[in-house]
Amino acid sequence: MDSGPEGPCCELVAQERSGHTAVVVENRLYVWGGYMSVGEEEVFLPNYEIWVYDLERGIWDVFNMTGELPPPMSGTCGCSLDGDMYIFGGCDYSGQTNQLTDIYWGWNNEVHTFDPMNASWRQPETHVRHLVFRAALPLPELPMPAAYLDVEATSAEVESWKPGGATFTAWTWNHGRGQKCMHVTERVPVSAGPEGRSWHTLTAVSDSSLFLFGGLRVDCKPMSDGWLLDVETKKWREVDHNFKNKPRLWHTACPCKDSDVIVFGGSCDYILRVDTGHCNDTLIFQMQPHPLFRICKDFIAKNVKKHEMLRSQLTLLPPSLLTAVQSRMYFYRPSNKQTN
Repeated sequence: MDSGPEGPCCELVAQERSGHTAVVVENRLYVWGGYMSVGEEEVFLPNYEIWVYDLERGIWDVFNMTGELPPPMSGTCGCSLDGDMYIFGGCDYSGQTNQLTDIYWGWNNEVHTFDPMNASWRQPETHVRHLVFRAALPLPELPMPAAYLDVEATSAEVESWKPGGATFTAWTWNHGRGQKCMHVTERVPVSAGPEGRSWHTLTAVSDSSLFLFGGLRVDCKPMSDGWLLDVETKKWREVDHNFKNKPRLWHTACPCKDSDVIVFGGSCDYILRVDTGHCNDTLIFQMQPHPLFRICKDFIAKNVKKHEMLRSQLTLLPPSLLTAVQSRMYFYRPSNKQTN
């Protein structure tokens, strides 16, 4: 029985980019949008493309999408909810809804959703309750919109959005004034922690811990350090990892199974001045010990080519386990990745 590819293979890999959106849905990383540098120009990535990375097999694929496509953008924020990808905001060439005077890019306040099952985009019609949503103007040199908290004498106003009802038939922006619908707690760390930074990521890896990676230091140096914050004890702990030579800013970081964190893309230089160091690496950070089944499966998949005994006994595995191991073997194959 074939135990996997025998030599290097040519394959696609997503183009390098920054300011994109990425989410993990059912062991697949979905990447959309962002921008890259072509010569001295900043070019938005095609809005009709969705890049999909199979986290089990380590294989990229690209699909052309249909439906109500969002405009080509960077700087969107996104999340996964009930298997769909939701994006909000971002900047694009067209000016869109919140045009910024004398600036080439325009700010967007639209919501778009992507359904992986039907491979289609749609733009739901949203409504406003109590207050019309407004996108705040960015600070000078900041390529992303900021958000306002309007503080009055005794209360803070928080703008929040929710797809109303379990059936997602009503899409309403809520403006809460003094309502007990959101609690914001300031966590003051009690231990020495990371330096201040921007354009980093902060990813929840458990009910009580957050993983910080990368960003841009105050002296404009890209960073590659990783930290875990225990929100219960308020203590930071620096994480030892294998990517200290891969600084990142304006990247994405997504939680996936077994509390791993998947970092994709971003820049490795000061993008406001150099803007040539966009990346397309996929970095996998292990945040906790893996389950025994995964450890065994990965060991077999990684070493079967080098050990005759493993190869000879591979077909003795139960069919379901054999299929899982063979799928995982693709992750450890030699490859010659080609950017599309």
